[in-house]
Amino acid sequence: MSLFLNVIIPIMAVFASGFILQRIRLLDVKSVSAVCLYILSPALIFVTLHDAEFDSGFLIILIYMFVLFYIMVFLNKILAKIFGWGPSTESASILASGFMNSGNYGLPVVLFSIGSTALPYAIFIMVVQALQNNFFGVYYASRSTSGMRRAVENVMKMPTTYAAILAFVFQYFSITVPESVHSTLSMVGEAAIPVMMVMLGMQLGSITGLKLNWQVVISAVTLKMVIAPLIAFLFVLAFNVDPLIGMVLIIISAMPTAATTTMYAIEFDTEPELVSSITFISTLISIVTLTILLNLIS
Repeated sequence: MSLFLNVIIPIMAVFASGFILQRIRLLDVKSVSAVCLYILSPALIFVTLHDAEFDSGFLIILIYMFVLFYIMVFLNKILAKIFGWGPSTESASILASGFMNSGNYGLPVVLFSIGSTALPYAIFIMVVQALQNNFFGVYYASRSTSGMRRAVENVMKMPTTYAAILAFVFQYFSITVPESVHSTLSMVGEAAIPVMMVMLGMQLGSITGLKLNWQVVISAVTLKMVIAPLIAFLFVLAFNVDPLIGMVLIIISAMPTAATTTMYAIEFDTEPELVSSITFISTLISIVTLTILLNLIS
């Protein structure tokens, strides 16, 4: 009950606030998306990467995150061939199933279910996921409408790409960021996640009628909420992962679709209603699936 009250309810409240606002006052969702993509997210990524402390114990997490992502891409391509999805639909499904909500949803769940000792691992996963979102999220969101060459160009034009590179450079050369600059970037970056969640609610509020491709929705939600944590479980068994890290990997893998996928889908017009609908449905379903999963692994 405490998990439901302290984690699920606040997240749903943020979604609802954006939904209600959009129903009361019709706003330009794409403008909000641009603010997230070009101002808030770069600040969040730079501060997170700059402040992170890395050691060899995090290598297994790094390997797993990329293994999981490529498996999701592979499975989506198989489904696209079987069901005859077009490039835009395939990209939307990859966005919805390939990126989990490891930050504003995953961190609280790990903290309250396992404890503070597991929090550094969950934070590192969030950092890796931010990098994957930064590169692969933009690529799959833009390639279907712009072509592969244009997609690569879009990736290199995104401010978040250079925010990540700059953070690594500063950390590698031990360059100190002035406190005034760091505090400003932290303040801006902290606004990224809640604004993304509000934006998702606004996107859902903009839908006048649900025209869902249930074939894609069911496939993506199944991949995200069932197959992904199963892959994590098998990975933990196969490589004899430390139990604490293993629990974090399984829990984070079971998170619903990342809110940032809606931001990219809106920005590059890659089936934004479909992506946001899958995000919302997977978040609702996670109320049940996460409760079951936490009881099993505990």
